[in-house]
Amino acid sequence: MDAVPQPAIDEARVKKAIQSGIPLTVTTFTMPREMELYIEQLVTAFLKELDQEKLKDYVVYCVQELAVNAKKANTKRVYFGEQGLNLANPDDYKTGMEHFKEQTLNNLAHYLQLQKEEGLYIKVILHIKQNIIYIEVHNNTVMTQTELARIQDKLANSRQYNNMAEALSQVIDDSEGAGLGLVILILMLKKMGLSENCFHILNTEKETVARISIPLDRTRVENMSMLSETIVYHINSLPLFPENVVQMQKLVADPKSDMAVIARHISMDPALTADLLRIVNSAQYMLEKKVDSISEAVNLIGIRGIRNLLYSYGTQKIFGEETSEKKQLWDHSYKVAFYAYNLAKNFKRSKDLPDDVYVSGILHDMGKIVLSTLRPALLNNIRNFCVEKNIPVSVFESLAAGMNHAEIGARIAEKWNFPEALTVAIRYHHDPGAAPDAYKDLVNAVYLANMFCEYESGGIAFDQIEEAPLESYGIDSRDRLDSLLEQFSLGLNQRNSGS
Repeated sequence: MDAVPQPAIDEARVKKAIQSGIPLTVTTFTMPREMELYIEQLVTAFLKELDQEKLKDYVVYCVQELAVNAKKANTKRVYFGEQGLNLANPDDYKTGMEHFKEQTLNNLAHYLQLQKEEGLYIKVILHIKQNIIYIEVHNNTVMTQTELARIQDKLANSRQYNNMAEALSQVIDDSEGAGLGLVILILMLKKMGLSENCFHILNTEKETVARISIPLDRTRVENMSMLSETIVYHINSLPLFPENVVQMQKLVADPKSDMAVIARHISMDPALTADLLRIVNSAQYMLEKKVDSISEAVNLIGIRGIRNLLYSYGTQKIFGEETSEKKQLWDHSYKVAFYAYNLAKNFKRSKDLPDDVYVSGILHDMGKIVLSTLRPALLNNIRNFCVEKNIPVSVFESLAAGMNHAEIGARIAEKWNFPEALTVAIRYHHDPGAAPDAYKDLVNAVYLANMFCEYESGGIAFDQIEEAPLESYGIDSRDRLDSLLEQFSLGLNQRNSGS
């Protein structure tokens, strides 16, 4: 992207990323002026979509300051390498820094080209999770202890300044850009009502990460939560589950029930029998042979499989007639279920996990399906509710467009007494890092399967997928992901075609 004209901002992509909790990423090797302008416009569009335009000037400064620091750190690596100096050696560090600034500025194009040749990047990430905006700048060099100590000293010094005039009036060490930029960054955080505790510099095994955490305006968060509760309240006026499904759920949950009893009770309901056999024999459920009787189906997929199947079957019955929008959502959900099932089956040893991730995949977007089901009369009631409570229309529009859909889906799952594992998968399928440890494998599988679908459609790039879930399933490169996706997609197409 460094050698091409400034790219245009794709506002639809920004909106989708916010609604789905997907990070927006920009990677550059040399940070030309065109890229600086693009990042500024991306930050502006991102904040605008979140109704946080008032933060624009502060956030843009912080991102630019951190990006410049990341580029400088990369330049330092190639400069020290060219000089034959060891960054980790205190004496070499002192020697190298004597002329670093002068020599690199006088021959900047040369050192930027070296950075590009060595694959040293600067990556800017904008992400909204759990009502917190995360602004991150990564570079794929790890700070030495000397560098880390200098950063911590500069941050400690910054606490003594209350305004720009105080900072500018002080004489600060100038060997590496004076540290004035970080002082101003902390002052910018203060202007946003934040403390220096919202800023962190950390090393990972491969990168240095500078992160700013900005909690969304509390009023907006409370309004979003209030609207979510209102929607769940109205949805709860629907029947809990079809009566025949509720009876079967009770029977399946009874430890005294055996396979024969369960099969006999299902067989007594011709409509339920026909529907369950259709689902069991569909491409999505992935049985190796066609099943002709409920007794055989129960024996093949087991009590756990029947239980999970009843949750997805009952949910689909509740949401009634199929529209084109709902069909798209269910088609996506079945693909996620298929991919998640194969991830769990191929990479984890848990016997029950594949069944659990499959039903979680089917229902992960239940909140979106709920939102697509809202009738005009209900939407008008919610709009009127917004007027009464002085909730900005933009908050309602964000919710109606899909933001907070994971939380809405999870709240409905709780109201319908879904198992905890299923509720957790729905709630955290866009934020796997926040999921309870006991359900990490489950949530990671659903998250990855959902991201696979986004990646496959061109909606996201590989570097927008979180590393921890990828690592938990042994996916260490784009090539590995492409290979897996090719296998999964081929398997799904074969099953859908009946071959």
